[in-house]
Amino acid sequence: MLRKKPDVDVILDVLNEFLAIYPDSPFVKSLLSQYRERGSLSKRQLEGLFLKAVDIQKITPSKLATLEAVIKKKAFKSKAAPPPPKPLYEKDTATGDKIDAILAKYPEHKRVKFFQAQYQNNVQLSPLEQTELERFFKLLVK
Repeated sequence: MLRKKPDVDVILDVLNEFLAIYPDSPFVKSLLSQYRERGSLSKRQLEGLFLKAVDIQKITPSKLATLEAVIKKKAFKSKAAPPPPKPLYEKDTATGDKIDAILAKYPEHKRVKFFQAQYQNNVQLSPLEQTELERFFKLLVK
C-alpha cells in the first residue's frame, strides 16, 4: 500500500489508542496483528473498528473522520444477481406445426404420432427424423 506520507498512519494510531484503552480486547489485537502483517484491513474490519471507536471519547474526531474517509474510499463488492434460468429445451414451433398439419389430415399416421409423442415429451428429433417428417409433410400436406 503506497501512502503519500508514510509517517502519518491514522489506522495504526486508532488501533494503538484503542489497545491502550482496552488492552485485553481480542478484536483489537487481531486487527492490529493483521494490519502489521498485511499493511491494510478489509472494509468490513475497518467498519467494525470505526463503530467501536465512535464510542470512545479519547479518540479525536479528526482521526475518526479520516478513518471514515478511508472506509468510504474502499471498493464496495457486491455480487451480481444470477441470470434467470433458461429452459433446457426450447420447442421448435415449425416442427409442431408440421406434425399438427399432417395429423389433421391423417389422424392415424403411426410414425407422425410417434414424432408427436417425442415432441410433447421435449425429446429433440434427430436429423434423420427431421428429414423424414419433412418428406411426410411434402407428400401428404402440400
